[in-house]
Amino acid sequence: MVESNGTLESIQQQITRGDIPGALKNLDSLDPEKRNSVEGLYLSAVCYRYLRNSGLCLQALDQLQTLAPDYARGYQERGHLLRAMGREDAALQSYRQACMHNPALIASWRAQLEIYQLRGVSTGKGHIAAQVERLAKLPKPLLMSSDMLHEGKLLKAEHICRSFMQKNPKNVEGMRILAEIGVRFGVLDEAQFLLESAVTFDPDDIQIRVDLIQVLRDRQRYAKAFEETGKLLQRSPENLQFQSLHAILCMQLGDFDNAINYFDRIIERSPEDPITHVSRGHALKTKGDFSEAVISYRKASKNQPLHCEAYYSLSNLKTYRFSDEEVKVMQNIANDPRVSGQNEVYLNFALGKAFEDRKSFDLSFSYYAAGNSTKAALVNYESDNTTKQTEEQIDACDQSLFEKFKNMGNEAADPIFIVGLPRAGSTLLEQILSSHSLVEGTAELPDILTLSGRLRRKGKRRGNQPYPYNLNDLDSATVRRFGEDYLRDTRIHRTETPFFIDKMPNNFRHIGLIKLILPNAKIIDARRHPMACCFSGFKQLFAEGQFFTYSLEDIGKYYKDYVELMDHWDSVLPNHVLLIQYEDVVADLETQVRRILDFCDLPFESACLSFHETERAVRTPSSEQVRQPIYKEGLEQWRHFEKHLAPLRAALGSVLDRYPSD
Repeated sequence: MVESNGTLESIQQQITRGDIPGALKNLDSLDPEKRNSVEGLYLSAVCYRYLRNSGLCLQALDQLQTLAPDYARGYQERGHLLRAMGREDAALQSYRQACMHNPALIASWRAQLEIYQLRGVSTGKGHIAAQVERLAKLPKPLLMSSDMLHEGKLLKAEHICRSFMQKNPKNVEGMRILAEIGVRFGVLDEAQFLLESAVTFDPDDIQIRVDLIQVLRDRQRYAKAFEETGKLLQRSPENLQFQSLHAILCMQLGDFDNAINYFDRIIERSPEDPITHVSRGHALKTKGDFSEAVISYRKASKNQPLHCEAYYSLSNLKTYRFSDEEVKVMQNIANDPRVSGQNEVYLNFALGKAFEDRKSFDLSFSYYAAGNSTKAALVNYESDNTTKQTEEQIDACDQSLFEKFKNMGNEAADPIFIVGLPRAGSTLLEQILSSHSLVEGTAELPDILTLSGRLRRKGKRRGNQPYPYNLNDLDSATVRRFGEDYLRDTRIHRTETPFFIDKMPNNFRHIGLIKLILPNAKIIDARRHPMACCFSGFKQLFAEGQFFTYSLEDIGKYYKDYVELMDHWDSVLPNHVLLIQYEDVVADLETQVRRILDFCDLPFESACLSFHETERAVRTPSSEQVRQPIYKEGLEQWRHFEKHLAPLRAALGSVLDRYPSD
């Protein structure tokens, strides 16, 4: 979120003092960029509301929502205006949206409670009253920290919270806030420690336990998370939320039958709950039962047509084809003003796939573009930051770094890292390798990203070099310990198979770190034609992360940065990374399989050629494709959309010179 500059802060102070005309005059004197910024539009709306100019207030709020769909204070201000206009139902909806985006907005919770109390109804009152009571009891520094956290001002939120915690080290709400800040920074191990400590201090606080379960899931500590959901069910066996959490953990542990049984029990008591039907569909899909998954997704959309994740889930089966009637229903829903935010994103991606299947490529692209535009506004990705981080990796991880730490890390050769961009064929390579008797496929493990996040955060503290420059400050004992920690923490994902795959694509950004702590690890770069790879990513809605994929310009720049960084790794770590081109695998499977196995020092096994017959759970969007033999149809799909891809070509620039036949 945009930080206020001094001028905007002084205008805000004018509003607080009640000098509304003066504040509005100063706003009008700002340059257009500041006047039309998130903060500028918000302050304008506040001024117009105080002046009772509802038309201009709504106009400013509409601009604000277009610019920043997740800005909670904008929804709160709309709620205040609508309430003043006597439109209480609409005001309630705005207040709910404000609280969804920022649960620390006590004014929005109070406003809802007041409306319900004046109406003499109790619908939702218990939950809302509890939130008002909880927030009212929070010490002011923690309320401020929580507010800043949800506004995206993480460093300020952390500073305020840590200052408070130095004087109140056992405050569990402070621990929760610090844990959430840690999650936002990617420092999941610290978040887990904080929440486990909070549970010790207040074992009866259910929300802390739920937060801990989520962090354990993010760390893929599924067995421990499963144990925690069991404790919640012991306390309240009939609680549907606890049953749902338990079912999801069953699914993540590979026990799909038990997960489906729990989902069925929930549906018996809440037969129209679309979220459970969708979750059940995910379990069936991952298990490989696509026909039953379709039934679950369809039930979700039938029970709640505006729950658009159901439509997207159907489209994400890849082989599913929407009927004409289903397309009409989705198009009608797209015009429903109640559909916004993530539901709007889901629906546009589903319609994009529906019209792509109908070969209506222009219409398909318009829906993909709309979905990406809305999603991009929700995530606020900055491509310049990625380019800067790429330059820092190249500068910091030079030849001298690897000479200094040569063979100082853990010597185990167990891990095989598959890196690259999403939709570049990494799941296919994982399926091929995991078909070998000596190799186990695991998942996209977060451990390297967590370690890099810890180093990045350490580098932000006073007197420290920033990451990755602080890699040079490590000593041999620390480098070896990091390697040992990685092997220990990933052990829970493995059986007794000698080798295992870590398929986190974004690990390509941290190959320097990987080779320091695990010098004998194998690294495979899964690469695909830039136009095909980038457009495939653009039309894929990812469950989490991969924020660079929601703009053609951003994904093109990201691919260019990726190639530049991989060239650097090849320069300073020659022969340590095997490049596998997806198109080469499609053209000559056996040759590429033998290259991969030779690189990994594995004997040839024919099972790797019949990889599609290997039975294992696949959780990525490519789950259906890797259960089929190699096919060539997908190689040139991007060409159907070529006339719309000029921004992508421009962003890729010289990278396309590597593909002269294009």
